[in-house]
Amino acid sequence: MSATRLRLSKKLAIIFWKYPIIFFTIKWLVISGLVGVFAGSASAFFLVSLEWATQYREAHHWIIALLPLAGLLIGCMYHYFGKDVEAGNNLLLENINRPSAIISLKMALFVLIGTIATHLFGGSAGREGTALQMGGSIADQFTRLLGLRPRDRKLILIAGIAAGFGSVFGTPLAGGIFALEVFLIGRIRYDALLPAFAASIFADLTTRAWQVGHTHYHIASIPHLSGMNVLYAVVAGIAFGAASVLFSSLTHYTSRFFKQSISFPPFRPLVGGALVAAAVFLFGTTRYIGLGIPVILESFENQLPPYDFFLKILFTAVTLGAAFKGGEVTPLFFIGATLGNALSYFIPLPVGLLAGMGFVAVFAGAANTPIACILMAIELFGSECGVYVAIACIIAYFFSGHRGIYGSQLVGQPKHLSYGRHTGKMLSTLHSTPKSFRHRTK
Repeated sequence: MSATRLRLSKKLAIIFWKYPIIFFTIKWLVISGLVGVFAGSASAFFLVSLEWATQYREAHHWIIALLPLAGLLIGCMYHYFGKDVEAGNNLLLENINRPSAIISLKMALFVLIGTIATHLFGGSAGREGTALQMGGSIADQFTRLLGLRPRDRKLILIAGIAAGFGSVFGTPLAGGIFALEVFLIGRIRYDALLPAFAASIFADLTTRAWQVGHTHYHIASIPHLSGMNVLYAVVAGIAFGAASVLFSSLTHYTSRFFKQSISFPPFRPLVGGALVAAAVFLFGTTRYIGLGIPVILESFENQLPPYDFFLKILFTAVTLGAAFKGGEVTPLFFIGATLGNALSYFIPLPVGLLAGMGFVAVFAGAANTPIACILMAIELFGSECGVYVAIACIIAYFFSGHRGIYGSQLVGQPKHLSYGRHTGKMLSTLHSTPKSFRHRTK
């Protein structure tokens, strides 16, 4: 029996040596499956917890008054115990581009606690950042367990990001491409195609197996393509790109302001939480905090106040700039959908179509991931809107320039020849704080 096993092992070794693609495929299907199951389960738990937090907050508005205290506790948790994982998504991107130490699993635990607390007490944040950090940190634990080499570690981190994104939004195709686009602007790493898509699909299947659902969106009317409609889509794309720049710039500026004005880190979310809570009670509505899913859904069907998108930008910039936890993407969905809704006052395209275009295009400009956003729209809204969405996403991507919500993104291929000197640089190094501001804060 042992001789038979030995001969079989030798045959398998010969096959793998002659056809390494077979070994690569099997290896990464297994690893991606493990990453997908764990990340998908984490996303399922997170989504259920987030739904509970949202419902409790909406039923007990008094809890929003405790947002400053929640911010202080979140700040203390990261200041005293989580400095090594505080960079969040940027830490994941840095380790893909320049691998360093294994990311601690406490990244997943801390961001989960911090995000649930942010939403429970009334901050304006999203969920993608949490899902990416949980997926990436969980995936990185297999680097040590399986003894993976540095080049394999890059692939497994990409797989973890794909698993987190695909499972939290129920968009496995967009999840796979997002992980391939997000760390290097203008380039895609094709050797990570299998790990990224496999992990994203496995994670989505796992989340669905836990019977955790996702929000469904519907575009009621999509007009026939014409020259004028293409022009309208281009104009809308420019507006979406401008909104993405406004959001990312204001969020980064707010973060710098808090850091330079308040030396003790835990006090930053304390002050930011007080500002957000005060604004909620001043406006007398919870419309601009949390995920804002009801408003997003409404934007596909009815005319909304044209200032909704701008107020969401302000609420989210203060929340995230003050170091509360969560993500930027769902607020970007809100901003884009409500901006598209507002544009319907001037652009003669159906309100639902403009809301859907903005939903993904503002995200495309802010995250510099146009292909993932186009796929996301097709997965969420159907293929009929594909051309309109593609125009909006591509235009928004180019008009956002080399700016974005992830400061650790590297410029792999400049968006235009005039930006050639930006190649190989991180976004955070391209747009520094104005000298006058630095002088005032010394």
